[in-house]
Amino acid sequence: MILIDGRKQDLDVTGLQNLDQIFVKVMEKGALENRVVTDVFVNEKPFSEIYPHQAEDIDLKDVRSVDIRTLGVGEVAVEITRELYKVVTLMGEGATRVAELFRQADDAEALETYQDLLDVTRDFIGMVSVLRGEFALKDHKEFLEASDQLSSLFTEMTDVLGNEDWILLADLLEYEFMPAVNRWKKVVALLREDVRTSGRA
Repeated sequence: MILIDGRKQDLDVTGLQNLDQIFVKVMEKGALENRVVTDVFVNEKPFSEIYPHQAEDIDLKDVRSVDIRTLGVGEVAVEITRELYKVVTLMGEGATRVAELFRQADDAEALETYQDLLDVTRDFIGMVSVLRGEFALKDHKEFLEASDQLSSLFTEMTDVLGNEDWILLADLLEYEFMPAVNRWKKVVALLREDVRTSGRA
């Protein structure tokens, strides 16, 4: 018996020999189009591969049931926007921490934390871009302004970093980066609304 989100599937498994072939058949049927698999249960027990292609090693005669649970792409995107909101908060906390470390002359720790902050910020911007591309989201004025502000601020901070002016970098983080990051809370809220109204959530 094969279930997808609790609904029994009419799949011909004649000639199939292993669990992987079932997954391939489900994909070919198109039952998972615009869906993201969240959980798989085999014989009512959670299944995830411990090593690549483990499903090929599971003989079909040992499989009584396969239950695949999914979420729509839009639902996943809404969840991602919730996480992005948390990331904005973390970016603000990170900037505060880096500024404090520079002011305490703990330059090594400050620079390491600053690099982490830059990485998180880049990943954040990347994820926002993916969502905008995937859902053909509107070019909100707020998004464009927030992007431009962050971009010019990064250029300025890179110059200051090159001059090793740690106090000025601390000031930029506290008085310019923090307000710039806080603007993204509104942008993320607008993104979430666009995802919800895209018809795919």
